[in-house]
Amino acid sequence: MNHFKRTPLVTLLQTTALALSLTVGLSACGSQEDSTKATQVAAKVGSSEISVHQINQVLSRTPVGNASKDEVQAASRQVLERLIDQQLAVDQATESKLHRSPDVVAQLEAARREVLARAFLQQLTATVAKPTADEVKQYYAANPALFAERRVFNLQEIRVPKATGVVGDLAKLAEQARPIEEVAGFLRTRNIQFGGGSATRTAEQIPLELLPRVHALKDGQSTVVQAGDSVTFLRIASSQQVPVSEAVATPGITQFLGNRRNTEAVTNEIKRLREATTITYLGDFDRAAAKPAAAPQGPSDAVAAPPSAVVPEGQGDKPATSPEQSAIERGLQGLK
Repeated sequence: MNHFKRTPLVTLLQTTALALSLTVGLSACGSQEDSTKATQVAAKVGSSEISVHQINQVLSRTPVGNASKDEVQAASRQVLERLIDQQLAVDQATESKLHRSPDVVAQLEAARREVLARAFLQQLTATVAKPTADEVKQYYAANPALFAERRVFNLQEIRVPKATGVVGDLAKLAEQARPIEEVAGFLRTRNIQFGGGSATRTAEQIPLELLPRVHALKDGQSTVVQAGDSVTFLRIASSQQVPVSEAVATPGITQFLGNRRNTEAVTNEIKRLREATTITYLGDFDRAAAKPAAAPQGPSDAVAAPPSAVVPEGQGDKPATSPEQSAIERGLQGLK
């Protein structure tokens, strides 16, 4: 599922099966008398100790899939060796009194703030209700372009600055289903600089707000999209029906709806806290605060991504033929 963030919102750091397996494996080592110590300490580096808990913390952030016992042991040993190297560097930094350096102190404080903020968001989102089976079904039925009627598009595009004043002309050419070469020729006769290219995109790789317009087009038809300071003439050179069943789409939809719900919970809570807390801007920031500002955004990884489908082999991402960035990837991108 290539559009999920792969980590939605602030990822809950739950102990994975791999970490649990590691704990069980290590706890089996040693005699009855020193079993407690054996399950807590994995190695000593000088006078410092590296605990099993530290290894588990690292492993909990590692995707494991269906790890075998041998893979568990190999992964745990790799993590332990990295932690030993890290401890050696920490000891040298401490001996050199780097921990008292203003820059290091500031970084440690920043890390502390980040960890505490993440912990709060984890606690907040842990109480958010999960999407129900009915909600998943409704989303599937309400978005045929993403699932039951999903298509893979071969797109052609030409981009021009909006200031050129040819939006109306491009719209007429789109209505007349003119080929992309003719559109390029028209712009050349006007001495208008333009960029363009072509790319293969699946339905879920097209911004949600743009997808209904693209899905409604037949092969050979075009539309004009305005975004920011540019205008894009977008033509469907060809397309292929590649539907996705409800059973296949369900995990992705569930994750998407959960991400979106978590995002809303975080946004609403931060808004509530801002309204309930006295915030005073000082100095240059006081003057800046007097100017209209964009609404504060949540964490970048808090934004839910559109649910992606399983892309058959050979139908995945293909690079645009133009070195210039495609409008589909540029300002038109939806939630990522």
